[in-house]
This record gives sequence, C-alpha cells and structure tokens, in this order.
Amino acid sequence: MKHPLHPALVHFPVACWSLATACDLAAVQWSGISWQLPGVLMTIGLLVATVAMVAGLVELPDLEPGSAPSRDARRHMFLAASAWSCYAASLLLRFEAGALVRPGPLAIVFSVAGFIALSGAGWMGGKLVYVHGIGVRRG
Repeated sequence: MKHPLHPALVHFPVACWSLATACDLAAVQWSGISWQLPGVLMTIGLLVATVAMVAGLVELPDLEPGSAPSRDARRHMFLAASAWSCYAASLLLRFEAGALVRPGPLAIVFSVAGFIALSGAGWMGGKLVYVHGIGVRRG
C-alpha cells in the first residue's frame, strides 16, 4: 500500500477510549450520565484497536532493528498494549450475568489507567512520525 494503515486506524480507539473515560468520570460526578455508553465505546475501541495493532505489527519490520525509531516503536507498542489491557479489564468488570452493569470503582480505575497509557502511546506515536519521520513519504 502507498499509505500506512496503522495511523489511519488509531484515531477510532483513541476517540472511543478517551470518550469512555470522560463518560466514566462524568458519571461519577453527575448521577444522570449514562453508564452504558462507556462500555459500548470501550468495546468499539477494543475491536478497532486490535486491527490497528495488527497493522502496526505488520509495519514494524520496516524499521531497522536496534535503531532509535525501533526502540520508540517498541515503547509505543508496550503503552498501546497496556491501554488495550486496561480497557479490556475495565470492560470485563462491567459485566455481570452477561449484561453491562454500573461500573464499580475498580472498573473506573482501569479506565483512567488505560487513558494514561493511551496518552503515552499517542505521545510515542507522535514522536515516531514527527521526530523520526516514520510513515512520511520524502520527495
């Protein structure tokens, strides 16, 4: 392909997970906020993030092993996988008897931890593009 797929896909889980965490925090503060919406957003984010992660893994061998971009890509990958794991844990904690239930404090903690890891992954992804020029076509 002429355009890397990974950067095109990551916007969806970033948006879904960020909104899920915002909704979680809003629901803690204001009781009228929907508590089902974050679970739906996390589910969508987990599904699209899985596809984005596979696309990133396919593009990873293009980097020179041991180089600075390769090291930063591995940090990015670790943080993204950590975010995925935190949001998956938060989502699992929201299920009871196969149905979404109001999240407990631990589900909210995992949501916030996921957002922190997601922010780090985004920072490192930005570094890959804007510092190392990964995925940028040079004329």
